[in-house]
Parts: sequence; C-alpha cells; structure tokens
Amino acid sequence: MSEVVELEEAERRSRELAAILGPRISPPFTASFIRSATLYDEYVLRLTVGIFRATGLAKAAETAGTTEELVARAGFEPGRARVPVDWMLRRLSHRGILEQRDADGGARFQLRGEIPPLDPEEILEAQRRQDASWQPSYVLAETVAQDYPVFLRGERTGEEVLFSPGRLRLWVNFFSNDNGLYVVNNLVGAAAVAELLPPAPAAIMELGGGLGSGATALLDELRRSGRWADVREYRFTELVPFFMRRGQQALETRFPDASFLKFGALDMNLPFAGQGVAPGSVSLVYAVNTLHVARDLDFTLREIFGALAPGGRLVVSECIRTAPGQAIYIEFIFNLMETFRSGGFLAPEEWKGAMEAAGFGDVRMLPDIPSLRARFPHFQVGAVGATRPHSIQT
Repeated sequence: MSEVVELEEAERRSRELAAILGPRISPPFTASFIRSATLYDEYVLRLTVGIFRATGLAKAAETAGTTEELVARAGFEPGRARVPVDWMLRRLSHRGILEQRDADGGARFQLRGEIPPLDPEEILEAQRRQDASWQPSYVLAETVAQDYPVFLRGERTGEEVLFSPGRLRLWVNFFSNDNGLYVVNNLVGAAAVAELLPPAPAAIMELGGGLGSGATALLDELRRSGRWADVREYRFTELVPFFMRRGQQALETRFPDASFLKFGALDMNLPFAGQGVAPGSVSLVYAVNTLHVARDLDFTLREIFGALAPGGRLVVSECIRTAPGQAIYIEFIFNLMETFRSGGFLAPEEWKGAMEAAGFGDVRMLPDIPSLRARFPHFQVGAVGATRPHSIQT
C-alpha cells in the first residue's frame, strides 16, 4: 500500500510545521514539497523492489537470513554490497514486504509472501503533475537503479556508476536550486548562516561547494537579510576540478559585485594548514551535504576547529536521521559511494557528540529536530551549528 500523502494532508502538515518552525526556516516546507517528498520516497521504494527481484535477493530471502547470509546467497561482492543490501532489506521490512526478526546474532529477514506489483512510472507521472522541478532527482535514481546489479556483483565501483563522464550532466541538474528536492538543503543552510554568522568583518569558507548552488542560496540570503556588507571574504572550495570550474563560473556570473569571492581546491581529508588555510583565519565554515562523506569525521571537524578564530562558527546543512540507523530514501543513491558507506547521515545526538568531541560548544540544530521527530518522524532536513569557544578547556 502506498504511503504517499494526498495534497490536503500535505497542506495540513505544512501549516502545522509553519507554526512550529517560524518564518526563517518554514518557507521551503510547502504542501507541494511535503507531498513530493512522499512521492519520491515511494518511487525509490519501487525501484528497490525491482532490484530486489532482478538480482535474486527475493529468491534468497525466501528463507530467513541475516544481511550477510542473503548477500552470500545472492552471489554479491560482500565488501560493496553489505551496506546497500542492509538498507534495502530494512526499507522492504518497513513496508511489510519482508519480515524482520531481531536476535542476538543480528536481524534476520524473510519474504512474507508474493511481492505486490509496484510500478515506478505511475509515481513519476504523479510527480510531474505535482511539481516537475523534481525531475532531476527521478532521472538520477532511475539511472543508478539500472546499474545496481553490476555494482552489487562487484563488476563496477560505485564511483564508476555515479561519476562517469557521461553522467556529469545528471549531477549538474541534481545539485541545482532548480531541483525541488535539493534546494531545500541550501535554503535551510542559508537561513541558519544568516542567524549564526559572527559579527563583521566575516571571513567565510565553504567546504565542498560543488556546483555553487549552496553558495548562491547563501549569498542571496545574506543580501536579502542585510548581511552582505559584513562579508570580508567568501572562500569557495571544491576538490573536483569540473565542479570547481562550474561553481566559479556560476557565482561570478550571478554576483559580479562580489569582490570578496575567492576560489581554491581543498581536501577536507587532509590538514588544512598545508592547503593554505591558516589557523584561526576563518569566521565561519559552511558545508552543504559535504561532511557525510568525510573519510574521518573527527579529523575533519578538528581541522575545521583549528581553522576557525575563537568565537567562529561551523554551520553544516545535511540530511538528518531522526533516529540512528533510520533508512532515508536518498541513501539509495549515495550508498554506492565508499566514503558514504564509511560515514553517512547522522542523527542529531550523533552530530552533537561528534562536534563536542572535536572541541566545539553551543551545538544547536535548526530546526530543532529532536523536538519535532515524535510528530514528524520523517523530517530529515536540518542545519547544525556549533561554535569554537573563546577559551579552550584543558
């Protein structure tokens, strides 16, 4: 049975969220966005069912087994397949297609019966009628689904599937403020920075700026909120040369008067000081959907901490789990990346613990997802802010 909400219910949820979130955070969460999110979740579920059948996982799950046992029965490459297969099994269990039994040896999954016919195309058509701006997200998911079997068998790496030269256009369209799914992360992050930006003159450094959509949304917000003149420097960093070129071109075209813009490569997995970022030189570090692919999150957070001046802020906009281990629809795509499988999305408590372990204080979440999750268990977009204290406790 579909879990898509109809527009009337989405309108009710949007009104309820607006009353809770307030005018700075609530605008992106329209009724159309809420319904579209449930449509996309359903689309990904139906793609998952197709992969489950086509790869032999359904046959393997006729007898109960752990994730590792089902991976072996289906003939998958275990190093790559374990995380995405476990995600698939938990999603299908939540939907009632699989039975999940938790035991000391780990969760065991078994097919409940005949798999219901679920056509992804009817969801895609409903999305076109609701909001066609989500189309890039559907194209990317469908393209990735085609290569899931060869990935699970170990015949192609996730990076080859996701980032081959012929697929760069998919990412240009996905990481865009014209994409109704992706833009919400940029808008929430921009609102958080406008609230948490230290006093002028501020030196901002963005990590993993990609194609520039996050910086665009942030600079638009700073101009709108009267903070434009407070920015002394905006250092846009990106490691992938293609993304850097496109991001720089987009920002210089849109903001010809932004004399404070600077551009440079930065690998968040290496020491910042050796890459031209002096200790204590930055007022605010900003990252949209970046830190979840850090190879060692603690290392990267400590490098950010060192780059910040005392009183400086870190703001990350991320997809947030409302509970540890929760399966989120966008993981269908990113579970193919090795760095994501070793990092990934975190719950609020996990973000707070990681930031405090790196030395940060005053960790806060915008919106306050812990207070929302009982009523909105699938509210998974948020910004996490933290401060480098003026004095470091020893």
